[in-house]
Amino acid sequence: MAVVSNLQRRNSLGTPIAMRSKRIYRQSVIFNSSEMSTVEFFCNKYKIQNRGKFFRETIITAVLQKLEQDHPRLF
Repeated sequence: MAVVSNLQRRNSLGTPIAMRSKRIYRQSVIFNSSEMSTVEFFCNKYKIQNRGKFFRETIITAVLQKLEQDHPRLF
């Protein structure tokens, strides 16, 4: 059995484990019942098992799109 270092071992996205950013900041979100049922429906329909990853990707995508729209233009 070969010994594999953290830099050689890779996750499913192909990023070395040592290069991934550690999450150290915690945020909380509170939903009302209709919002939560909508999220549950969406996750069940599209077979989303990792809701934390889903929320992170959705929020960051929305933020980046808004920043791109608000980018200053010369003309």
